[in-house]
Amino acid sequence: MNPIYIVHVLIQILLIVHCIRTGRNTIWILVLLFLPLAGPLAYVAVEIIPGLFGHQTTRRAVRGMRQALNPGQQLRQLENEARVTGGVATRQRYAEELLRQNQPAQAVEVYRAALTGLYEHDPNLLLGLAEAQFAQGQPAAARATLDQLIAFNPGFKSAQGHLLYARALQAEGNTTKALEEFRTLSQYYAGAEAPVRYAQLLRSSGQNDAAKKVLTELLETARVAPRHYRRAQREWLSTAEQEIASL
Repeated sequence: MNPIYIVHVLIQILLIVHCIRTGRNTIWILVLLFLPLAGPLAYVAVEIIPGLFGHQTTRRAVRGMRQALNPGQQLRQLENEARVTGGVATRQRYAEELLRQNQPAQAVEVYRAALTGLYEHDPNLLLGLAEAQFAQGQPAAARATLDQLIAFNPGFKSAQGHLLYARALQAEGNTTKALEEFRTLSQYYAGAEAPVRYAQLLRSSGQNDAAKKVLTELLETARVAPRHYRRAQREWLSTAEQEIASL
């Protein structure tokens, strides 16, 4: 029997099964049976492809491919939106994209322009500004911005903001205070980055035993953690294994 014919029949069967299981219009079954070439093509075009592009994961993948092919398109679009509307939300999205595209100096300018009026002390904007300042190589400015955030928004909680604060202290050379912040942060931080950075700072401070303890606890926890956690934290867990092997 012709292999091409076998493959064609299998495709028809799979599409019919898909039609039945997903509750599509049963007319498609007749179309797939009696139009062996046009039927499958029509079914895929009408029923499957639109569904794929409506799925959140697929949309995210498509956006990623578009940005990889034309990385400036999204940035230009957000810049135009920010210029036309002048709204805080559009400025924030524009600044976030600038930061993602490694343009922290421009992101700082956009964040500062957004921090006016009712949004002068907005915690999310201040956090974004601090991230841009740190990426720009200004840890002292980033820490000062985070101090301002805390002063005006005492109830605001952000693990990423806390991590940034600890990293800024470390970059400033305030090792003692940075160790305190990392120790507190590692007790509740959901990912592996904070414990790994804490262990690295302990090691550079000559506290090898303490660093090994932090890394051992992290890796033991990861072994019994759900697979999606290990997959999401793969790079930091790999770094933890390398760090503990060198201690």
